[in-house]
Amino acid sequence: MPFDITLKSIEVPYLVEIAAFLLGVVVIVPIFKKIRLSPILGYLAVGALIGPHSLAIVQDVKGIQHFAELGVIFLLFTIGLELSFERLKSYAGIIFGLGSAQVLTCALAIGGIAYAWGNNSESAIIIGLCLSLSSTAMVMQLLNERGELATRHGRHSFSILLFQDLAVVPILILLSLFGQKEDGSILASITVALLNAVIAIVLIVAIGRLGLRKLFAIAAHTHSIDVFTAMTLLTILAISMLTGVAGLSMALGAFMAGLLLAETEFRHQIEGEIEPFKGLFLGLFFMSVGMNIDFAVAFENGLWLIASVFGLILLKTCITFVCALLFRIDLANAIRSAILLSEAGEFAFVVIGQATLVYNLVDNSIAQFMVAVAGMSMMLTPALASIGQWVSKRIQPEQSIAVTDTEHEDLHDHIIIAGFGRVGASVAEVLQSQAIPYVAIDNNPEEVSQHHKTDKPVYVGDASRTEVLKHVGIERASALLITMNDAKSALKTLDIAKHQWSDLTVIVRARDTSHSENLIASGASRIVPETLEASLQLSNYVLRASGYSRDEANDCIDSIRRIKYNLRPPAADK
Repeated sequence: MPFDITLKSIEVPYLVEIAAFLLGVVVIVPIFKKIRLSPILGYLAVGALIGPHSLAIVQDVKGIQHFAELGVIFLLFTIGLELSFERLKSYAGIIFGLGSAQVLTCALAIGGIAYAWGNNSESAIIIGLCLSLSSTAMVMQLLNERGELATRHGRHSFSILLFQDLAVVPILILLSLFGQKEDGSILASITVALLNAVIAIVLIVAIGRLGLRKLFAIAAHTHSIDVFTAMTLLTILAISMLTGVAGLSMALGAFMAGLLLAETEFRHQIEGEIEPFKGLFLGLFFMSVGMNIDFAVAFENGLWLIASVFGLILLKTCITFVCALLFRIDLANAIRSAILLSEAGEFAFVVIGQATLVYNLVDNSIAQFMVAVAGMSMMLTPALASIGQWVSKRIQPEQSIAVTDTEHEDLHDHIIIAGFGRVGASVAEVLQSQAIPYVAIDNNPEEVSQHHKTDKPVYVGDASRTEVLKHVGIERASALLITMNDAKSALKTLDIAKHQWSDLTVIVRARDTSHSENLIASGASRIVPETLEASLQLSNYVLRASGYSRDEANDCIDSIRRIKYNLRPPAADK
């Protein structure tokens, strides 16, 4: 029987869609990077091209969106990992003060315009609320790409976005009440829902703080990347599901999971493991946004659509800018955050879709137009980020973009110690005595846990992974010290470090001469063979016990050391 390989014989769901997505990642995204444009634009372009309103390669956009939402979940999780509950407390004024002022004022203004345009009061309120929110995924990914998450405008933007995620709860409640025409107090319903949400958050935090560290310690003890990664994914999805059941945003649950794990010694290894998932699913999310762009609506209402998109951006920019100034944010950062948050968000697709299809609150033609406005404004987000940067520099040229307050982004010219056994810990004591900053990585969770209790900057992680090294600031480090017991792991870490950061000084503890030769061939800046140094020190004492003077013994040992270390390349002595 001949083997039939037609597409109809392939029964794997979404196989064509997955292939189209991966093709876009491999082909389109590198092109956009090459021409120095944000990869987000590449994903949006691919989504618009293969979506149902263009080539129609993908028909089930809603099905794709369910998977794509994982991108936002993973993004919020990694953001939570970069923070802590203590650091989040310092943002409370901006989150609830500036965030609420921005959302309510924008909602009133946009809702008022919608009402004046002929919409009834209920649909005008819904349109105003959903368009007042910005795109968490777009903005946070752009800030992450540009290394601006910890800048002043990055913190302000994040705080507003976090409040917007919290605002999802009352907006969905309002939508439900408007649609079902239920009797009773709207305020009472919202109060009860918010109370349930607070109870859910308190329970998640309490249970998470008690159990997560122990669960990850068990996963780390297996020394299996598969088990550790599965534990990470399970934690993210479980807490996201719990917040979803409580009526909160699943992305908010993922953010809470990140906050809980940010306080543990496993954070850097977790960041390294989750990075590929975040990148791919975020790309899928941006593609799903592109798929929602209906070019037929755009052409039919060309001038009105353009006017609405730029009107929305201008209105939200002005309102957010004024609110930021009222909260005493400096001029440059206020304008930059305002422009960055002026687009609509992905939540608009959800709310408008439910308001139209489920509750029949918004006319279908208006809904299609609003979705087009939201999608087009989101596509402009990378350009808005660049415009905001340009304007802020003209206002305040001396503004420092690199102002940070996150834990390892503050570190510069520090030492990274890969392997924190006896040797690594001894070197760390010397560095600490000289007030030289360092961060250590080790794959032994028991040892790390003991050091972590004494507030030493030691974390569980695999130092041979590029992502882990990046998260401890290797780009800003003055040197990498490799003191691992495992010779293969040490050599692998050296290869990764020198391949990615060729100018970095890498000092390696070698086990023996053979190991030393391999390390030199891989580009180690300095090597210290532990057996050789120990034998030379012992020989020095033996010579002095045999009647040699201190100088004679030192000269003899130095001559042997020069011979033994003759395999060092000349450049290493610089």
